[in-house]
Amino acid sequence: MSDALEIDALWDGFHRVVNMTSPELAAWLRVSDADETTEPLPDQAGTETGRHVLAILQKRRTDLTEDDLRVMEEVVDTVTAQTDPENEPAAEDTPRRHRLMTLGHDPLKA
Repeated sequence: MSDALEIDALWDGFHRVVNMTSPELAAWLRVSDADETTEPLPDQAGTETGRHVLAILQKRRTDLTEDDLRVMEEVVDTVTAQTDPENEPAAEDTPRRHRLMTLGHDPLKA
């Protein structure tokens, strides 16, 4: 995907579905990986995709790599499918909400 219009559309779509800020996502990734006695190092917290979303949020559009574009497309597709109004369970569905928050989307903020 190298067409500027496609990248612009993906950038807009990604920032539409990723409604958590960088600090919110970073905090969530640390909390979601913490247990009763330990907390992961900040750069090792969360899933690989969650860390990649966080890195993308800290980039300018002109600095995106092909790998970034792939992850952005996956996130947009996943969040869009999970938030389909016809199939959407209650926003308070905690396991679903937590999975989406790992991708930077908090259904309660939508």
